[in-house]
Amino acid sequence: MFLEIKNLTKKYKDIEAIRNISFSIREKEIVCILGPSGCGKTTILQSIGGFIEIDSGEIILDDKNIENIGPEERETATVFQSYGLFPHKTVIENIIYGLKFRKYKKKDALLEGKRMLEVLNLKGYEDKRVTKLSGGEQQRVALGRALIVKPKLLLLDEPFSNLDTKLRITMREELLRIRDVFNITMIFVTHDQEDAFSIADRIILMNKGRIEQIDTPRNIYLNPKTEFSLNFLGSANMGNGLFVRPESIKISKDGEEAIVVKKKFKGSYMEYVIEYKDKEYRMTRLNNEEEFHIGDKVYIEMKERKI
Repeated sequence: MFLEIKNLTKKYKDIEAIRNISFSIREKEIVCILGPSGCGKTTILQSIGGFIEIDSGEIILDDKNIENIGPEERETATVFQSYGLFPHKTVIENIIYGLKFRKYKKKDALLEGKRMLEVLNLKGYEDKRVTKLSGGEQQRVALGRALIVKPKLLLLDEPFSNLDTKLRITMREELLRIRDVFNITMIFVTHDQEDAFSIADRIILMNKGRIEQIDTPRNIYLNPKTEFSLNFLGSANMGNGLFVRPESIKISKDGEEAIVVKKKFKGSYMEYVIEYKDKEYRMTRLNNEEEFHIGDKVYIEMKERKI
């Protein structure tokens, strides 16, 4: 495996941020560490990047143990949530900043920087102050500064949290493009399941400092192994160890009778609450499908599954 994390543990005083975390990542894979605030996901990222000292465990990158060396010696680069750009420097100065530690001559560094600007669609931005850029442009500069030192592993902490909805979608596609252009392995941290589903090859779902489940986005959604996995990733109707996702309740002429008791417009779809066999279930329907009203009889089919 390209990256192996073995029994990673970190305490802050008497509080265990993470305990015995183990997983591995293949080369060129994009892995998302997903979970609620305080679950330990950023601690894992900072441990891999070398920004905090772990209490125990191993971090093996490309067959080399790196847990005891400083961040500048690790073949990793980190894009922080705040981007960490230098406001008094221009775009090109920010991008080539790391090259001075690699003993690049100024002329060669500027050439590398201009190539990076072209790859990131920022040609012509060389002399702009980063404070004059949009959120998406600032993120591209932060990515360029990280990538220019040619890391083996790119770490991203909540990369989309400062972006509006439309820009988030654009930057998700940009991250996938960058992976293909640079053939780089990525780990990104987020609490947003849509970010994870959109770009991750696999998801590491965290809860209270431990791993709940590791799987592809599709499998982790369709085959949750715990109640936490089920409820954190989407919504579900649940009872007696069985569940059914709202979108899995289908309308069928041959189905069983239920009554619509509530409805709510959700943009691209409508959410209904139906009463079926003395129990309420949430059901969703796309807005180009037949609309129901409170009190309507509907005929449904559904198959409840075990967690």
